Amino acid sequence: MTPIDRLHRARRIAGQVVDPEIPVLALEDLGVVRDVRLVSDVIEVDITPTYSGCPAMHIIALDIELALDKAGLSPARVKTVLSPAWTTDWLSSEGHRKLAAEGIAPPQGASRRALFGFTEVVCPHCRSHETEEITLFGSTACKALWRCRSCKEPFDHFKCH
Repeated sequence: MTPIDRLHRARRIAGQVVDPEIPVLALEDLGVVRDVRLVSDVIEVDITPTYSGCPAMHIIALDIELALDKAGLSPARVKTVLSPAWTTDWLSSEGHRKLAAEGIAPPQGASRRALFGFTEVVCPHCRSHETEEITLFGSTACKALWRCRSCKEPFDHFKCH
């Protein structure tokens, strides 16, 4: 296998690792895998957390290393890169679709506006715009808990940042 083929395969495999907190999403859906390179025969993968205190990053790094090892692409090393900071703008359209299908409202529009309270959250169950935030803190640190005033169902909203 050529070094280029090895890198392409490593990027594909790292991108297919699932997020342990939202297992419907692969890392490529989240935009967490920032770079894959070959350094002295070692596959190096840079990942950026969805926020700097994300407790899942250690597990994600181990899962990437394990997946690469199982694929015969070791040795591998995963590095956490904090700059540039991750943003929900890095979520793929497939990631948005998967979140909604799982009953989690994906971030809408320009994420930076949401930081200042200018966001509209659509209910992932009935598609109503009549929703309200219950609490900024949801089932994981990257989600908030919302409720639909139309269908009365609670749901997580993937926070914009």
